[in-house]
Amino acid sequence: MRAIRRFTVRTVLPAPLAALDELAQNLRWSWHAPTRELFASIDPELWADVKGDPVALVAALGGDRLAALARDEAFVGRVRAASDDLHRYLHDPLWYQGQVSASGDVLPRAVAYFSPEFGITSVLPQYSGGLGILAGDHLKSASDLGVPIVGVGLLYGAGYFRQALTRDGWQVESYPLLDPDGLPLAILREDDGTPASVSLALPGGRRLVAHIWVAAVGRVPLLLLDSNVPENDEQARKVTDRLYGGGGEHRLQQELLLGVGGVRALRTWSRLTGAPEPEVYHTNEGHAGFLGVERIRELAADGLTMEEAAEAVRAATVFTTHTPVPAGIDRFPRDLVSQYFGGDNAMPGVPLERVLALGAEDYEGGDPTVFNMAVMGLRLGGRANGVSLLHGQVSRQMFEGLWPGFDAREVPITSVTNGVHSPTWVAPRLADLQSERLGLDELTAATASSGWLDPAKVSDVELWQMRRTLRGELVDEARRRVYSSWRERGASPAELGWVDEVLSPDVLTIGFARRVPTYKRLTLMLRDPVRLKELLLHPERPVQLVVAGKSHPADDSGKRLIQQLVRFADDPAVRHRIVFLPNYDIGMAQSLYPGCDVWLNNPLRPLEASGTSGMKSALNGGLNLSIEDGWWAEWYDGENGWGIPTADGVDDPDRRDDLEAAALYDLVEAQVATRFYERNGEGVPLRWLEMVRHTLATLGPKVQATRMVTEYVQGLYAPAAQAGRTLVADGYTAARELAGWKADVRSGWPGVRVDHVESGGIGDAVQVGDHLGVRAYVSLGALAPEDVDVQVVHGRVTEHDLIEEFTVDSLALAESYEAGRHAFAGDLRLETSGPFGYTVRIVPKHRGVASVAELGLVANA
Repeated sequence: MRAIRRFTVRTVLPAPLAALDELAQNLRWSWHAPTRELFASIDPELWADVKGDPVALVAALGGDRLAALARDEAFVGRVRAASDDLHRYLHDPLWYQGQVSASGDVLPRAVAYFSPEFGITSVLPQYSGGLGILAGDHLKSASDLGVPIVGVGLLYGAGYFRQALTRDGWQVESYPLLDPDGLPLAILREDDGTPASVSLALPGGRRLVAHIWVAAVGRVPLLLLDSNVPENDEQARKVTDRLYGGGGEHRLQQELLLGVGGVRALRTWSRLTGAPEPEVYHTNEGHAGFLGVERIRELAADGLTMEEAAEAVRAATVFTTHTPVPAGIDRFPRDLVSQYFGGDNAMPGVPLERVLALGAEDYEGGDPTVFNMAVMGLRLGGRANGVSLLHGQVSRQMFEGLWPGFDAREVPITSVTNGVHSPTWVAPRLADLQSERLGLDELTAATASSGWLDPAKVSDVELWQMRRTLRGELVDEARRRVYSSWRERGASPAELGWVDEVLSPDVLTIGFARRVPTYKRLTLMLRDPVRLKELLLHPERPVQLVVAGKSHPADDSGKRLIQQLVRFADDPAVRHRIVFLPNYDIGMAQSLYPGCDVWLNNPLRPLEASGTSGMKSALNGGLNLSIEDGWWAEWYDGENGWGIPTADGVDDPDRRDDLEAAALYDLVEAQVATRFYERNGEGVPLRWLEMVRHTLATLGPKVQATRMVTEYVQGLYAPAAQAGRTLVADGYTAARELAGWKADVRSGWPGVRVDHVESGGIGDAVQVGDHLGVRAYVSLGALAPEDVDVQVVHGRVTEHDLIEEFTVDSLALAESYEAGRHAFAGDLRLETSGPFGYTVRIVPKHRGVASVAELGLVANA
């Protein structure tokens, strides 16, 4: 019999145990081992059954058990101590508060961090892959540092999806519905107790209403908008049904709710809690880009023009791009976007044509019929970044059409290399060892990691035993998951006796787990099945592979890759050496990373923006075996793993895969396996452990998410806060002035040109140290000399007279003539030998402009 209504009945805790509720509701437990151990001690079997979910554990405890725990003075004392520790963590000054004290009023009072997904814990499945895990690690590390961030996202009723396999290895998806009342969430309520909500107008006179749920991520509140509410019609209730589900209009509605609704949720949060309004808005990928349009609407209501409001919004916005390919960007038909911002849905003070212009691909090669969310993000982001050095370069090249006339190196997209939250990803037993022997944790990594180079602190025998223990735990977990998967695939227990022999705690273990788009090349390892079998079954140096990953439900090509790998792994000859584990999530990852000796990553370079799975492996003593792409291109040093040679320039994709697969096999056979099995008299691989120690000592500090967040704070958030404050001060005086100046410059730019350039001061034999005098005669039309910067761009040149690595120096105003003509001059000291060249250009100049290329205007000689 089907219920007509469903709700959750919450457990009432005895007074001595009341603090358990706060401990369960604050997601700090997901990375704080002592809190998890407290809950696990209540009932270890039940803890395992609820998959480490404190809320579910407390809900499952009966009244008799709760009463007994309340009478247990020792346990009550542990609860009180854990509660006191949490309160100290939530309220004591941390790194950020020290920075504020040292720097004065420089850092933002609050930062809003928008993302379509957040991977905090498997208990709250609101993520699909790396973007969400990165967002979760960002919030956790911000909490550990005391950075005043507020996260903004959507609450998906079915999360992403649960992955299973059919008998023939095909991925199938299911969508278990989540009950928010049974999750570590709290509904935000108005003073009268009713749920707080936000509302958006939809075409056709419909409304989209969303309630606001709050997750406590340590010190960081995470606001999640939920459209499955009684105020909505049936169609609107489904807007937040699942992550990345539905078609184009469904996705557009989700992104409108995230961006526009997210800003409104922030306003409601500040009104009800007294929290400061954010001074900086960080858009994690383009999905939340409509937040800029909503903030423009707010400022237009204060009397600013669209252009003036856009300047104030842009100054305080940080945009992070994660994709290295145009196909990974959300693009909507312009006509569809028009339905949501035009007609009866038009926002006062925000003309439809100006909204459409924000996402227009009005550059060479662009599609005039689409609205590009990343383009809007860049146009409304005063500061933008990629997520590794290489990805920054790729992004500058990909988006250089937005800044015509500038070299790709000057496109205003910098980079902050991703990091990972080590308390989440380092195995607890390894973390305990590091803490006891090295005094090492995430916040001391920069100094204490070097302790791994001293065998007196952790001996080779002890380190090797630790690695074997972690490998053994992975083997046990893999066998459990393989058995469960085969039962779901229809196998009977009588058929599965072989599962007890799957993998070995003494065999070199290589891990590969990630989403399964084509460019990540899940099946590169299968290019030569005979060669792979030889590696897996080698009599002296066998290898075993643990593989996991989900394909997007609509991506049949990805599903075929999974099926191909599963069918290979089903072969009785090798199934004890290679396994595919379905339903890859945070819970699986936390056993997978520590147990693997080597982490494999073989994307098609340069399509891996950053990648963080290999970082998590490295923090557990794993070595990376990777194509030099993403973060690995930046930090591979020859001693922390292996770089797989790439066949760059080979146009035939099959030929390229063959070459790179062969290189992979050669590395595993000749170097990786050889070094792993090379043992001393005590059975310890000393050369292997040298690489492990080097990895822990040198990569350990670099891959921390605390390092990443501090770079965001110092390099992006602080400048954005300062710029934003400047433009909103005194009734937006500076914003109005900047918008007026930009309008004047744009209208006058057709009259700007370099008329003539003269040089002198050097003879026929030019030497290092000589001075080159440059004098440029320019026409500025209606613009004044102070509106521009006349620059000489100089450096080494190629045989085609292209300036490769260049330096930019400003020339000074020397003379002014009639009709807007001026002379600018300066001297260059020649610092390096070899072929040298220079040119002169004119760019706009204003104290409120964050980048020389911001306006996309340049007059080159």
